[in-house]
Amino acid sequence: MKKITICLMAMVLISSLPVRAADEIPAKTLAELLQLVKDGKVVNSQLNTRREKEFVADKAKQQQALSNANREQRREEATSERLEAEFEKNEQDIAAKQEILAKRLGSLRELFGVLQQVSGDTQGVFESSIISAEYPGRGEWLGNFAQSMGKSSKLATIEEIERLWFELQREMTESAKVTRFSASLIKLDGEEVEQEVVRVGTFNLISGGEYVTYDINKSLIKELPRQPAGRFVDSASELEGSNSGFTPFGLDPTRGQLLAMQVNVPTIEERVRQGGTPGYVIITLGMVALLLSIERLITLNILGSRVNSQAKNVGSPNESNPLGRVLSIYHKNTDIDSETLMLKLDEAILKEQPAINARISFIKIISMVAPLLGLLGTVIGMIVTFQAITLFGTGDPKTMAGGISQALVTTVLGLTVAIPTVLLHAIVHTRATSIMHILNEQSAGLIAEHAEKAGK
Repeated sequence: MKKITICLMAMVLISSLPVRAADEIPAKTLAELLQLVKDGKVVNSQLNTRREKEFVADKAKQQQALSNANREQRREEATSERLEAEFEKNEQDIAAKQEILAKRLGSLRELFGVLQQVSGDTQGVFESSIISAEYPGRGEWLGNFAQSMGKSSKLATIEEIERLWFELQREMTESAKVTRFSASLIKLDGEEVEQEVVRVGTFNLISGGEYVTYDINKSLIKELPRQPAGRFVDSASELEGSNSGFTPFGLDPTRGQLLAMQVNVPTIEERVRQGGTPGYVIITLGMVALLLSIERLITLNILGSRVNSQAKNVGSPNESNPLGRVLSIYHKNTDIDSETLMLKLDEAILKEQPAINARISFIKIISMVAPLLGLLGTVIGMIVTFQAITLFGTGDPKTMAGGISQALVTTVLGLTVAIPTVLLHAIVHTRATSIMHILNEQSAGLIAEHAEKAGK
């Protein structure tokens, strides 16, 4: 037990020595251990004394630094007070000078305000004017001029005022001219070409005998996706080819709005496409009726001329025409009684009638079916319209435009086919009736002559 206590005390004393944990204690006896403890106390005492001196020295340095910082703070505060006083004095000087400036400006301030407003308003006019295609950069200068006058106290110079007046005067002067200039033109395929452009005042641009448009947002001259009606394009080509004098021209006084409407007007093909399936069926029937009418007119005219020629030469029948075949029947049966002859001639006329009236009834059927198909297309279009109303409501007219277009187009197509078909049927039917009338007339004459001979 005594040995354990001595070991513990030795461990406590050893732990207080200023040695590294990895150093070995060379003490072998308790006397050596005691001596080591005494030596450690002396070393620790010296170390603590040195640390106290260093702390006192550092405290003095910190105190000196604090004193320096306080002096710097007082100096900066004095500088701040001096600058604040100077700032207040400058503010008062500026206010006084601004008051003097306002008094000296007088009516010029109103003038500069008007200049700023005019330049701002004119910028929009110039940017939307096709004259900017010939004289680019005008709107940008006006915008910079208006901003410089609005954001700073800088006054407009005489040169800037004169340029503003010049730009306004040039806009008015150029609006009454027809000029030619070279510019870049954007084709529909995106290709950029340099070619001559004719400007008609502030209204239209022409290039290559066609109308072109000026893109305001991109400041580019672009080719139109579709040209207006042919008469307008012809006038544009004539104007571009002329050098003097007066030339008729399709002018757009709305500066592009009417031209855009003309471009958006659907062609005949597009209108027919709006009719859908009923429209195509109506057109097909109309073409069939037209072909049948032409064929019947040609055939009946040929038959009519042959019948008329045969009617002038009854004694020599030619079986290449209906009347000739009827006369052949008469000449072959001159020895029978009148009633039998009449029956034979009626039979011969009935044989000729189908060939003469062939396909005429089909033309009449088409003339009656075409408006019915138009009515069918109208009903289909209205169904489509009401379905669109059910799904999307009536807020957007474009959702109903497709059905209404189909309804109206099919009605127009039906009437367009029916009216001329009725006229063609009447003409063809009249021609066939006239031929049948000649056959019946000649047959009645032959029977009368035969009866007269038999009575004698």
